[in-house]
Amino acid sequence: MTIIYKIVTHREWTLFSDTGLFSGSAVDFKDGFIHFSHANQLAETARRHFSHQPDLVLFAVRAQSLGAALRFEPSRGGALFPHLHAALALDAVIWHQPLAPDAEGVPIIPPLPA
Repeated sequence: MTIIYKIVTHREWTLFSDTGLFSGSAVDFKDGFIHFSHANQLAETARRHFSHQPDLVLFAVRAQSLGAALRFEPSRGGALFPHLHAALALDAVIWHQPLAPDAEGVPIIPPLPA
């Protein structure tokens, strides 16, 4: 079972949990898909794209539950990243939690469940 991860703002999370559907953040809309990360990509994604942003939420999804709309495509340095080419239903989320920043403003990625 492959778990993939997404970092969003608290506002985006609230809208997602209220409506039951997530169509993406501003960068997702710009790129035409919802960006996810594998566990080993998550810390660098947090550092590069979410440093100094307050009120962040991390959530996890079972990749297999997303079907053919999930594609693993080359991105940073040629690494394959999970990209969802569809809206995400809330019932696909298996857990979520807030992220706190470290002293330098980088989101701290908690230990991830196995």
